[in-house]
Amino acid sequence: MSQSSEGKTGLAGIAEAARQAPGRGLPPVHLWNPAHCGEIDIVIRRDGVWMHEGSPIGRPELVRLFSTVLRKDPDGYVLVTPGEKLSIKVQDLPFRAVSVTRRDEALVFVTDAGDEAEAGPDHPIVVETDPVSGEPSPSVRVRADLWARIERSIFYELVEMAAVEDGRLTVRSNGCAFPLGPTGAGVE
Repeated sequence: MSQSSEGKTGLAGIAEAARQAPGRGLPPVHLWNPAHCGEIDIVIRRDGVWMHEGSPIGRPELVRLFSTVLRKDPDGYVLVTPGEKLSIKVQDLPFRAVSVTRRDEALVFVTDAGDEAEAGPDHPIVVETDPVSGEPSPSVRVRADLWARIERSIFYELVEMAAVEDGRLTVRSNGCAFPLGPTGAGVE
């Protein structure tokens, strides 16, 4: 594993790079192109729990810190610093949308890592059907190619906010219409 620009590698280097971001801002991971240094034993489980070497990362501030240097590359999810890039595993999507509020004409989602995503052209809501369960599988784009799975209770809140448009339950945010599913198809 190579040394990062701060002289630290692995988790220490990633944590140090993430701390460089001012306030709650995000580091410019899209500008960093270090060599791939291998994998790190971090898994983001389907339920949103971040695991390191088989144990949950119990400190929310540490999960938030790592989430700020998360990026999705063509070959998968990575934690990236100016000096290194380490692959991690993500079982579903990296984030969970754990709340939604209406702010003026926008639906604002908050993720389990503390990010806000205001649904609209740059942050679409997409509802697919889970191939195994046949249930709706909703998500919202958080940033770049990082998405949040909308938790079931939050999806029910969206359904309550929805209106019927062209035979589909639809929510609107920032001038965009987002269909949640056909009426009478298990989303009512």
